[in-house]
Amino acid sequence: MGKGKGKGAYYKAKYGGGGNRHHNGPYRDESSYGSEPMHKRSKTEASSSEDNSELAAALIRLEGYSYGYYKDLVGEWPMPNGEWKIFIDRVQSDPYAPPSQIRLRVNMAAAKIPHDLWSTSLRSTACCDYITRHFHRTLNDDGLTKAQRGGGWSGSKGGDVQISNPGQQVLQRSCMFICPEYIEARCTLALPARGRTIEGYKAAEIIGNLWPLVRSSLYYDRLDQSALKKHVDSVDDQGWLRDKLDELGLVAFVRDGAILPRRSGVDDRPLMKTNGGSDVVAFKSPSSLSVAVDLPHEGRLEGMGIRKGVTLIVGGGFHGKSTLLEALQLGVYDHIPGDGREFVVTDPNAMKIRAEDGRYINNVDISPFISHLPLGRDTTQFSTEDASGSTSQAANIMEALEVGATTFLIDEDTSATNFMIRDGRMQQLVSADKEPITPFLWRVRTLCERAAVSTIMVIGGSGDYFHVADTVIMMDQYVPYDVTKRAKEIAAADDVHLTIPEVDENIFSGLRGRCVDPYSLQADGKVQSKSLRCISYGWTEIELTNVEQLVETGQARAIADAIQTLAEKDYTRGRRLSDVLDRFYEEVHRHAYPTGRGDEYKTGLDAVQRARYPAGYYSYPRKLELAAAINVQQCVFSRLRKMKVYSVQ
Repeated sequence: MGKGKGKGAYYKAKYGGGGNRHHNGPYRDESSYGSEPMHKRSKTEASSSEDNSELAAALIRLEGYSYGYYKDLVGEWPMPNGEWKIFIDRVQSDPYAPPSQIRLRVNMAAAKIPHDLWSTSLRSTACCDYITRHFHRTLNDDGLTKAQRGGGWSGSKGGDVQISNPGQQVLQRSCMFICPEYIEARCTLALPARGRTIEGYKAAEIIGNLWPLVRSSLYYDRLDQSALKKHVDSVDDQGWLRDKLDELGLVAFVRDGAILPRRSGVDDRPLMKTNGGSDVVAFKSPSSLSVAVDLPHEGRLEGMGIRKGVTLIVGGGFHGKSTLLEALQLGVYDHIPGDGREFVVTDPNAMKIRAEDGRYINNVDISPFISHLPLGRDTTQFSTEDASGSTSQAANIMEALEVGATTFLIDEDTSATNFMIRDGRMQQLVSADKEPITPFLWRVRTLCERAAVSTIMVIGGSGDYFHVADTVIMMDQYVPYDVTKRAKEIAAADDVHLTIPEVDENIFSGLRGRCVDPYSLQADGKVQSKSLRCISYGWTEIELTNVEQLVETGQARAIADAIQTLAEKDYTRGRRLSDVLDRFYEEVHRHAYPTGRGDEYKTGLDAVQRARYPAGYYSYPRKLELAAAINVQQCVFSRLRKMKVYSVQ
């Protein structure tokens, strides 16, 4: 049976006219809405025929009814072949409200997806990622993502089915879930209406169109099995290599042959060669930094290893310095085959650090970088509503250390100059007792040697860092060169000697943690994730523009609901923020596990959900990004002003 008029005509012929005048079930007038649902389902109810579903029949019977009657359909609807079912978890209040939530579940006995493809948490994430991409493409190809619009108030509206659209990164997402009993796609469906009147025939047509989608996307025999295995194995290899970095003494690895440039600032796909030209330069490691590893699936792999310590990336403008750093900052995620950044892997606890002029700081110990302020202000428990660039960068570092960051990624273009350097001539003019700011230059070695925190920095304007660097990489026409020896020679021959004052070796140890008042985490109104970079949290705006390692809107949605969830957890009260997040992520990192209710399973990402049903709009956010967002508030560069924290020893 085809789409469009054909299927609608089929249902009309089978069931007759809809609406209040031709309804084939018991008549209900508008005043009866809200009483016992006419189509409420039991868990074991089955369809009555093989050529049609009872859900489609129920939709036909609602033709012409007021939109609210769609709520009668909430529940579980087995399909005629017994292999799959539709769950209608939430029905939108009207055609203009956020779309309804549905789940499409196929029994694993029918889907037959080999266990090896989802045997571990990472392989399950990769398998679901591949199937989500296939599902999304099929939705588009079949025209199911196109909603009816226009026609004024009485025009037809809705009808589109949507699922999260993945980017170039492979993340755990709640939109696709696989477990021993079933595979499940979690989607939205804008239930169709004309004005506020149910279009039952059209809704039944949409339900009919879901079967070809389910059959082609959620059954193993209809997938490209070779491509699926390649996808899963590639992600598995990337995760294996990332876990291996510490043992290898590395904080990052860049594969030979990697394509790092992107098409544009709004297109994260790899830059392509234009007109057969050679303007895209594949990455090639300098021999002195080359590392070879044997991956579990792909085998031998060679590339540039960035060792633990202090690494500088130098070079002229437009030669690829920031491009390399941007690839490294997203190396905390796995990437899809063909992205160009597969096997650009970075320490999973790496954090991009930058200045944020005007941000709010709440009770942060910034004394390793800022001290003896005028008027004797205490910097061990520092708060301000309008931080300077240097103060904000110091706070960002200390907050990242608080929740376990082990590598800092810094670009001088987004840093405060007076926080990064103070040269010898300036030291002669402004004595140390008159300068509250201790530049990062004077602390970077202590961070490395005493706190085991490495730093990768893009530097183009100051050679002072040559004195403290372990490795210096020069980008020249997008090709990396190891220039460490030459940089050290230049530093040794410098006519202005760099003086770095002695520092307390324990300056970064024993720092006080911060406890969060759970009440202050509660939203004082509606919570809505407007975009990847902004969360409306009651009357507070959580601005995430400068949290640069977020890549999907689903991460912002997960962060918004995670903050609300933390406000309600018993273990939040009286504990350090780092301990609270560690406890929370023990739940988030759980693989598929049974709920104890029949054959129902949950995934760790369900730990953030606020609804009574499994939500399909979350993507995994790292602990570092969640911690950053806990501090964010109303305007650009500010942090959550309503959050109350206090220090503990």
